[in-house]
Amino acid sequence: MNRLHATKDFWLAALRADGPALQEAVAQTGPDAAVPSCPGWTVADLTEHITTLLHWVRELTPRGVVDRPADRVIPEPRPAWPEALDQLRREMTGTIETLDALDPDFPSWTWPAQARKAGFWQRRMAHEISVHRWDAETAAGRATPIETKLAADGVNEVLDTWLPAGRRKGPTDLHGVVHLVATDASYEWFVRLRGAGISLLDTGTILDSDDHHPRAEASGTASDLLLALMGRIDSDNLTVIGDQRLISALQAG
Repeated sequence: MNRLHATKDFWLAALRADGPALQEAVAQTGPDAAVPSCPGWTVADLTEHITTLLHWVRELTPRGVVDRPADRVIPEPRPAWPEALDQLRREMTGTIETLDALDPDFPSWTWPAQARKAGFWQRRMAHEISVHRWDAETAAGRATPIETKLAADGVNEVLDTWLPAGRRKGPTDLHGVVHLVATDASYEWFVRLRGAGISLLDTGTILDSDDHHPRAEASGTASDLLLALMGRIDSDNLTVIGDQRLISALQAG
């Protein structure tokens, strides 16, 4: 695995780039358009999801508490579309300002069992908005890839945070080694699956006594790798060698 050394400034810069692009896409598309990458959702559903999440994170992170907070509240009735767009704009701006003001080591509740710090949310929201920006642009018929380094860090997040926390959509009964290769940058990952267990490997621990287990390699752009792991595109969009089921076992959710 390649170390990306992503920082708060990197994640906030991504938010400042993808946030306005997301808002532009949903405004252009309109509330009733379907979001192909989120089956069953309209653009209004996507907008409500993002707006309520932004509001929840903006209220949670400055508190400095690590206890589990109350769940998000979905207001009803849903506001008229112009007001929904205005709420999205206000929450996006407010959340970026809030996260920018926090030290990454500031205490905060997080859903994975790791250090509970605000840096988790600075990273998480950069990826949340980048993927949903892609969703919104897909609905608008003009999706552009996620920026390469951001996508590679998103792959890291799936492998070091989502899957170890048990947030998996794929099968949990497979054993083997998966090699992910970003074809547009010098990033690659080796992942060992042992049923529900998952571990990131370095080149010194890739091979061991369980060589009889199947292997797979998936290569594609960093953006396509992340979108496949997040269930936005099918693994047919990647070049896969070996047991394709192992790739599906890495899907987060």
